[in-house]
Order: sequence, then structure tokens, then C-alpha cells
Amino acid sequence: MIVSWDWLQEYVKLSVPAEECAQRLMMAGLNLEWVKPVGSDTAIDLEVTSNRVDCLGQIGVAREAAVCYGTALTIPPATVQESAVAASSATSVTIESEDLCPRYIARVIKGAKVGSSPAWLKNRLETLGIASINNIVDVTNYVLMECGQPLHAFDYDKLGEHRIVVRRGRAGETIQAIDHKEYKLTPEMCVIADATRPVAIAGVMGGASTEISSSTKNILIEVADFAPRSIRATARALKLHSDSSYRFERGVDPYQLDWASRRCCELILQVAGGELLAGAVDVGKPAAKDTKSVTLRFARLKKVLGIEVPTAEVLRILQALGMELVSTPKSSSHWTQTRTEKRADDADSASFLVPSWRRRDVTREIDLIEEVARIYGYDKIPEDAIVPLTVSQKSLRDRVVERVAEVLTGAGFFESITLSLVDDKLAALFSPRPQANILSVDHEKFSQLKALRPSIIPSLLQSRRNNERQGNFNAQLFEVSAVFLNADPGNPEAEPKMIGLVSGRSFTEMKGVLLAIAQRVNPASQITVKPCDNPGFVDGRGAEVFLNGKQWGWLGELTRTVTDQLDLRDVVVAAEVSLPVLETTADLRPKFVELPAFPTVSRDLNFVLDESVTWDQIEEVVTAAAGAHFQSASFSGEYRGKQLPADKKSYLLTLNYRAADRTLTNEEVEAAQQSVIKSCEEKVGAKLR
Repeated sequence: MIVSWDWLQEYVKLSVPAEECAQRLMMAGLNLEWVKPVGSDTAIDLEVTSNRVDCLGQIGVAREAAVCYGTALTIPPATVQESAVAASSATSVTIESEDLCPRYIARVIKGAKVGSSPAWLKNRLETLGIASINNIVDVTNYVLMECGQPLHAFDYDKLGEHRIVVRRGRAGETIQAIDHKEYKLTPEMCVIADATRPVAIAGVMGGASTEISSSTKNILIEVADFAPRSIRATARALKLHSDSSYRFERGVDPYQLDWASRRCCELILQVAGGELLAGAVDVGKPAAKDTKSVTLRFARLKKVLGIEVPTAEVLRILQALGMELVSTPKSSSHWTQTRTEKRADDADSASFLVPSWRRRDVTREIDLIEEVARIYGYDKIPEDAIVPLTVSQKSLRDRVVERVAEVLTGAGFFESITLSLVDDKLAALFSPRPQANILSVDHEKFSQLKALRPSIIPSLLQSRRNNERQGNFNAQLFEVSAVFLNADPGNPEAEPKMIGLVSGRSFTEMKGVLLAIAQRVNPASQITVKPCDNPGFVDGRGAEVFLNGKQWGWLGELTRTVTDQLDLRDVVVAAEVSLPVLETTADLRPKFVELPAFPTVSRDLNFVLDESVTWDQIEEVVTAAAGAHFQSASFSGEYRGKQLPADKKSYLLTLNYRAADRTLTNEEVEAAQQSVIKSCEEKVGAKLR
């Protein structure tokens, strides 16, 4: 936002140099980019944050300067001389899309003389870097830069039936804007039309067919309030951005529409002459008065800032910023009754109505404290000020993710951070949920990346490919991030947080990694797997993973059909599991477990089994039959071949036994082994090789 120093002083009289004022504004929150002379004026470039739309006009910046220096702010009254003919007799306005345009004001000036702008108007715009067009267009730009409210001037005689219709665009409809480029309109866009055709892209840019020219005599002045989301979507879809769209996207002050309309007409009459028809065609719903107040506890100021701010100064700052003092809960006898001078010497708190131009960003007590702090001066807060703080605690999710990362980095994985937006081809590469719809968005910065990924795995595969191209083979990567399953913002099931892994390890090893994650979050956790038929997994090497019996995610070796699309050299095993499911099992309290004093005794068993028997079935039978000293069973290998029938396979199991109070005897271990063998024969038809 560029500010004219000469223009600024029309609203607030300052006795300090422009450079000093610019520095003071910077300390109050308007970051200073540069100060430089432009002709006889001085231009000040301030960076205005997106929440401070009120400072996207000279008056808003002047208000900040007036509060900083404790001086008066003067706003032009915008008085106009009107004829006896009513504006409603010359034009009409119909709003067909109130959700996109809640209010529209039209005024009509007849007999204006279009020509070159006077020097003062040209100079003001030149200081702001705006080229002069003609006196009518220059005035609309002037008022836009004065108060932050966009306006538009139509050639009244070129409007079909001399009327305005605010509606949605129609399929196949196009418009040539004043930049003389053709734009295709859609039903999602708000347009300003006359009786037959669009004449402006609402809130973005006017149309060439009704632009002001040297032959224009009669003018219709538009001031409106457009829905920010609609303007933002339209500007992005058309790749057409303007000073107007920039302000409408952030939300204009609905209470200044009429003032801006009158101010524009006042200046047009001054520089171009003409006759202003009486009144305005004002259609739609005026903004409702905000009666919700925000309460500030004076004691809270010191707790947050660490310094005392005099109550009188707090009141001065907030009231000068436009906050209307409405009540005090306690010690009300200390308040005087005049509106302009109220005291709260002994009051504990005070309530304020927030002005319309700050309604969007001042909603809480902490916002009022920030307003006081930035105007009072951050430089008045000493570096050693004691600010009462309480130690924040990590959330359960933070603690769980921290443990997940510990396990994975300890296992040789590297954390990856990738974009949630991917191209359509990558999004369709692989998903553990083949039935999931791929959601698309339009993003002006990433024109090729329009898909919201339904899985983290493709992004990790792309990172693995990039590592291979740099000579880093078998990059083991993980990421904890959201995937997108449904267009339902705020619903955690529509955007679940997942843990994604890719590695060159075997299926069994990756299952062990998942078990390590589960048991790091809760030592009692167990995981089981069940075959799944996802086409992205190699036949027989893809599985659903269950955590303590609850569906947790997926694990499997990816097919070459998947990996070849990214030219990956090595075999990849991938896993994706749910973070919320893992959180439900969390038991993060440290537990003391005494180190074993006696050795483990291991025994191997090699069973011939039917192909239909799974490892989980064998493990369940072994655990139930092995007795009190059984510790664990691990899968050591499998065999299929000519030494076995075609419908058989062999599993090699390693069973571990240990007693807490002694070394187990060979007889005790053998008795447990025989119990396991007998149980496996009876329950799953196993035979020893």
C-alpha cells in the first residue's frame, strides 16, 4: 500500500517528517518498505497484512497516524448537491444473487464532461503509481485509494434499458474487459449485467462495452459489497487480479458504501461538472449493526505484556481506533456520562463495540491487548520484563508422532515432507483405497498440481525416485500427513492423518517396523495382518493391518506396474497406517520392567502346512499351547518346492522360552514343544518335516 504524504495530511495534521511518521507506523504494525520523493510529494510504501484491510486506503493509514501521535482525524463529509429528478426514475437495480452481492448502490450523473484530470488529481495518483486515464475514471481510483472501497463508473447510455442486474454468469457467456481481453464466465461467478449482457465482472474488472470514453455524457456510479470468497475464486479462475479484487477478497467495510458513493459523486461534480440525480438506487440488505461487545480486563494487560499501561491511555488508544466504550462490569460510579470522555480509574474491566472496519480481526480480548501494545509501543516493553508464563504441554498427538519418529529414524528411515497437492497422474498411481475419489482444486500458484492426494505413498515414491537419480539407492522414507478422501472440511474422517512408509525391506521386516511403532506407543499392542486384493500390491504380498483387532492400515510389496511408472529400480514395500487409530491405543506412561536374569532357550520347529493356513493362525495356536514360560514365536522362513505337494508349504518357527526365577531345564522346554506340536497338528493340520 503506497501512501501519499501530502494526501495523508489532509486527514491528519502532523508536525513530524514523513520518514519519522513512516517509522512510527512500522512500529505500530505497518511494515515499512521504502520512502521516496515523487515530484513535490513523498511516497511511503507500507506492507499491509491481510487482516488489516482497513489500512488499504489513505484514511485508514491516517487513522493509525492520528492514534500514534494523539491528534485529530478529519474525514471529508462527502456532501453533494442533487437535482430534483430522482435517480430511481432513470435506472433500476435488481440483485438475483444476494449470496454473492448483499448490497448494491447506484447513483446517476447526467451531463458530465469527460476530459483530462486536474493537476492535483493526477499528482495524487502518480504518487501512488497509478496512471491517469480521464477525470471520471481517475476519481473512482482516487476514492478507492482514499477509503479502500472499490467503485466503478459505467457509461449510462450504453447500458441496455439503463438498468443493472446483478446475477451469476451463464454457461457459454463471455465478456471483453477493459483490458480488451476476452474472458469466459461461469455460473460460479458474479457478474454485473444490463438488460441483455454482462457489462462487468463483479468486483474484479469492468467491461469494455460500457467503459467511460470521451463521448460519455451520462454516468452510473456503482458501489457494492461482494462476497469475498466469490471474488477470490473468480479472480483466480480468470487469472485476472486488480486493486478492486484485492480489497473485495479481504472484505470491505459495509458501513461506508454510501459515503464512498457520495464522495465519488462529489469529486466528479467538482472535476467534470454535471447534474447528480436525487438519491440513490440502494438495493439489498444494509449491514446489521454489530451489538456484540469485546471485554478487556485491565489486569490482563500486565500479565500478557509484562508492563503497566495506564488505564487512561488504554481507553484513549482503543477509542481513538474506533472502539466504542459501552460498559464496565464493576465500579461503574467512577464513569462519567459523556460519550467522548469516560473514566475507569477503579474499574476491573471495560467492554467495547468494535468498529465496522475492524470487525473481522478484533473479536477477542487478546486482540484488544494487541491493539494497545502496538500503539503504546513495543519499544516500551523492556527486554527483561517479567511475563507470567505457564509451561505448555505437548498434545497426545505430538507425543505419539514424536515416538513414531523415534522408532523410524532409529530403524534407518528419513522423514520426508511433500506437498498435499499432486498432479492427476501421481494421485492415481497408487492408493490403498482403490475406491476413493480424487478431489481436485484450482490453485493459481500450482497450475499443474490440482489433485488432493488420497494417499501419501505416491509422494514418497516420487521422493524415492529423486533419490535414486542422485545415486541414493534404497531411500527409506516416512511422512506423517493428511490424506483427502471427501470434500467435507473439518471432518477428521474426510482428512485423516496417516503415517506413510516406503522401503526396500521385505514384507516381514516392514511388518516388524509397524509392530515396533505400535509397541513404542503401547508396549501391550499387537498387530495382525489379513490378505487384501489391492491391485497395486503383488499377489499374496499385500495385507490389511489390524492394531489390537482394529483396522489400522495397509502393508504390501508394490507391483512393477506401479514402480515402473516412476522408473524405480528396486523393489518397494509400502505401508500406510492411521495415526488416530494409533492414538487410541496410546499408553505413554513409563513402566519399570526388570531386566531378565536368566537366559532364553530357543527351539526351532519346521511345519508342513496347507496353503490356506496363515502365520497368524500358527502364532495364535503356538501362544496358547506353549505354556507359562513361553516368551515369543518368530517367523524364520518358508519353503515351497518339489519336495512338498503343490498345495503345501513349510514354515520354520523359532520359539523362545524363559523363566524369571531360574534357568529352564531341557525337559521343561521339550514338554512345551510337544504341547505345541500336538496342538498344531490338531488345530491347523500341521506336520513336522
